Amino acid sequence: MEKPMTDTLQMIKKLALMCKDASLAMGRLSTRQKNEALSAMAGRIMADAEAILAANLLDIRAGREKGLSEAMLDRLKLDRDRLAKMADAILEIAALPDPVGEITEMVTRPSGIKVGRMRIPLGVIAMIYEARPNVTSDAAALCLKAGNAVILRGGSEAFNSNQAIAASLQAALSSRGIPPAAVCLLPTNDRQAIADLLTLNDCIDLVIPEVGKG
Repeated sequence: MEKPMTDTLQMIKKLALMCKDASLAMGRLSTRQKNEALSAMAGRIMADAEAILAANLLDIRAGREKGLSEAMLDRLKLDRDRLAKMADAILEIAALPDPVGEITEMVTRPSGIKVGRMRIPLGVIAMIYEARPNVTSDAAALCLKAGNAVILRGGSEAFNSNQAIAASLQAALSSRGIPPAAVCLLPTNDRQAIADLLTLNDCIDLVIPEVGKG
């Protein structure tokens, strides 16, 4: 008998299905549309600087209360200079060649037919990472450039920062007529959420973990 889904799994399943639907739209975007969306994302990060920094301050305060090391707090901290670097990184990704449609390893078969490999979007990518909040925008931008949608799960230390950054990125996508669910962030710090996420083989095409061995 199949076990009933927990509330957490139901929430994550709903989020993943929305992201899957958004991935279909992402795969149809032209290079120009993707670059314009990336430019909007960079601009929105700076436009929402006050809200992002206020959220980051909550994480810094919570980190100090937890006794995080100064090195960890520095990794977690955002300021206007770091936000500007995040925005610049998005623009650098926009300036990269579009990988979608690139053909490599073209060979001519004995029959005269030419065969090669064409790069296409994967679909939905799940990214699991730790404390640095800039990874939220970096991962989202890289996935968008390649025509993919992404589900993000950052470290609990940067929870508020990541939520604020993701909200800005989603607003930028909406402004360009792109489904905001193309960039999803798990709205929970529950560690079970990661285990639940990894069960959704019908929604997620690739998982990229940037975490420790444990």
